[in-house]
Amino acid sequence: MPFNDLFAATAISSSGMSAERLRMEVVANNIANANTTRSANGGPYRRQDVVFAEVLGAARGGPGGNLRGVEAVEMIEDPSDLPSVYQPGHPDADAAGNVRMPNVQLPIEMVNLLTAARAYEANLRTSQTFRQMNEQALALLRG
Repeated sequence: MPFNDLFAATAISSSGMSAERLRMEVVANNIANANTTRSANGGPYRRQDVVFAEVLGAARGGPGGNLRGVEAVEMIEDPSDLPSVYQPGHPDADAAGNVRMPNVQLPIEMVNLLTAARAYEANLRTSQTFRQMNEQALALLRG
């Protein structure tokens, strides 16, 4: 195994932790704006989502690529419908008293937050296991 590949597992799990941290930040932002009826775009806040893609490196001795991690390639707005709520006293209510609300659903955001946290933990555990294996291998070599 070439030296460059020695820490590939750590780099992969590190990229996963970084991507999941970004996903948790986006989910937190969605939750924080769950009631924002007036955003910088002029309308209600639209929930955001992160799109991940694999990072491939050059394959040794063949076509294709070796997995080198994951990265966030774009943040997209959820195109789903914005719900209307009857609140005639709200400053953003239309003539009929309806207010267009953000398309953020708290139960979905909580599930997304939980899965991102679990994926982060799995990547962290992988990195810790790899470190422990390397420490044991070094102890055997010294030994």
